[in-house]
Amino acid sequence: MRAVYPGTFDPFTPGHVNVVSRARELFDEVVVLVAVNSSKRPGTDEVRRTAAVRAVLPVEWTTVTVVAWNGLTSTYCRRHDVDVIVRGVRNTTDFRYEYQLAAMNQSLGVPTVFLPAQPELAGVSSTAVRTLGR
Repeated sequence: MRAVYPGTFDPFTPGHVNVVSRARELFDEVVVLVAVNSSKRPGTDEVRRTAAVRAVLPVEWTTVTVVAWNGLTSTYCRRHDVDVIVRGVRNTTDFRYEYQLAAMNQSLGVPTVFLPAQPELAGVSSTAVRTLGR
C-alpha cells in the first residue's frame, strides 16, 4: 500500500520527520509530496524545499521518496496509484482543518489517515521554526 504525505514543509520539522517515520511502519511506500501552493508564500522554492527534505531523511529509508507537486493531492494520488493520504495533527485546531480536507479528498476517492503528534513535538510548527530562525 502506497501513501503520500503532502505539505509545504517550510521548513521540514522534527515533527514532519516523525510522521514520515511512523508512516513507514504502516505503508509499503511513502511519498513526501512537497506542495507548490501559490496561496502560501514559502521562504524558498520547491526545488530547495524538496532537497532540504531529502537531506534530513535517513538514506536507509529506501521506501520514502520526495517529490514536488503543483496541483491537488488527490490528483497526484490517482495519477501515481497512491492509496492513502497521511496527515499529522498536533491539536484540535489542526484536526478541524485537516478533517475538512480529508472529507474533500474522500469525496474524490482518496482516504486520509491521521497520525497524532508525539507529545514532545506537538508544540513545534513550521511557522514557529521560521520565526525562531530569523
